Amino acid sequence: MANDLTRRNNFLDNMRNLMNDDFFSDFTPVEDHMKTDIEENDKQYKVKIDMPGFDKKDIHVSYANNILTITGYRHTFDEGDDKEDHLLHSERRYGQMSRQYRLPDVERKDITAHYENGVLSLTLPKKQAESDDDTRIEID
Repeated sequence: MANDLTRRNNFLDNMRNLMNDDFFSDFTPVEDHMKTDIEENDKQYKVKIDMPGFDKKDIHVSYANNILTITGYRHTFDEGDDKEDHLLHSERRYGQMSRQYRLPDVERKDITAHYENGVLSLTLPKKQAESDDDTRIEID
């Protein structure tokens, strides 16, 4: 029994080590790089997305068919003054990244967006529900 547990623990340790290997780092989902908070109340949605290193002009926001789409492009990092240096490890991502969020019944024309200190903040007002009051309709 002890040998079975030892084999199982060794297998699990090996799998953890394999998944932490740098080879798999390129397969990290984009969502890991656009962390998002979404709040909702009766009147609106509030969305905050971490987008550090993006220039505001390279961020595109659209809303269609109840889907909010955020797309950003981050240029390559060229900070090395010494051309002799060789990059040993990099976790910073660049290129195009995109995420979508299903947020129904938004008043599209009233959406506002603000980008400051690497955080994109959006307010999406909800459409006002039509009144269900009983309206008497006259018959001619």
